[in-house]
Amino acid sequence: MELTESMLLDDIDGIVPTMAALKQLGLQISLDDFGTGYSCLRYLKSLPIDQLKIDQSFVRDIVTDANDRAIVRTVLAMASSLELDTIAEGVETDEQFDMLLHKNCRCFQGYLFGKPVPFDRFFERSSIKIPPRFARQGCRKTRRR
Repeated sequence: MELTESMLLDDIDGIVPTMAALKQLGLQISLDDFGTGYSCLRYLKSLPIDQLKIDQSFVRDIVTDANDRAIVRTVLAMASSLELDTIAEGVETDEQFDMLLHKNCRCFQGYLFGKPVPFDRFFERSSIKIPPRFARQGCRKTRRR
């Protein structure tokens, strides 16, 4: 499950117990758009999250912009220290992928790996069989990334 920083700002004290309950059910929680809003590092230590998602705005120019490289390197180091996984969003080129891999990022999302597809078509294109509880007729929702 993904939550954005801006979602947390509305009611952090009310959302954290709900997040904890979801984790008890076995869900993993990613903090999406990390670093693009009103990041409060103090919350990172108390949020029951499993993963930080490095926003594509930092990934886009990582090959050419030293500041983006520094931000990505810092997010990766901080996440590692907090024992959180990271995923880089918006990876579109081999150069971005290689640079992120060299910086010890191990999870990626972006057009380099595939274009967004509807949920039901994802299973058509892979060897994974769709679980019956997720098989819904007319599923139209797709992810932007």
